[in-house]
Amino acid sequence: MKSPVVKRSIVIAGHKTSVSLEDAFWKGLKDIAIVRQITLSDLVASIDTDRQHGNLSSAIRLFVLDHYRSRSNADDRPGAAQPPREIILAPAHAAPVLRVE
Repeated sequence: MKSPVVKRSIVIAGHKTSVSLEDAFWKGLKDIAIVRQITLSDLVASIDTDRQHGNLSSAIRLFVLDHYRSRSNADDRPGAAQPPREIILAPAHAAPVLRVE
């Protein structure tokens, strides 16, 4: 069975390093960089600088988790604007299913 963890190379502060992350964390990290309008390398460099302990891969996972937790908590406040929901329809050949995410 193939591991869901993928080793990826990235340059931070002018040095090439590698991190081992699951696809979901890598995608989340890239999405955060896009929203903040900074490069992925700059975001990882800031995570690297701010980490208290542990390896860089773990620090990235915790950063992404904290980002989405904070977002979720903000959405739970009364009066908070709710994010748009996506409606997903099953293919025509499947049983009819409507799911809102």
